[in-house]
Amino acid sequence: QVQLVESGGGLVQAGGSLRLSCAASRTFSLYVMGWFRQTPGKEREFVAAISRFGTNTGYVDSVKGRFTISRDNAKNTGYLRMNILKPEDTAVYYCAVRAGTALSRTMSEYNYWGQGTQVTVSS
Repeated sequence: QVQLVESGGGLVQAGGSLRLSCAASRTFSLYVMGWFRQTPGKEREFVAAISRFGTNTGYVDSVKGRFTISRDNAKNTGYLRMNILKPEDTAVYYCAVRAGTALSRTMSEYNYWGQGTQVTVSS
């Protein structure tokens, strides 16, 4: 069992930046980490993923060049740096982890989830 706690969400103007954090309760390096987001009435969508030791990353096209996923296994913490934020980035952001080594964009392949943190981007 792994508990995940996100933080760092908030209200920001378009063009601004935020950094989300995801703190894990146990050895983080055992897991691939992903970030997903969800808006009311829509399915949760993949945002980014990072391999166990940070050597591989993947992003949804809409955030490429603006968002950066990273991790610090010594601190059992993952991050999502979000730059040049747009109103369409407004959502609840969730971190999740999965056992194994392959990156995944599929929700069902992640074993543990955080409670989410709200990001609101005003125009």
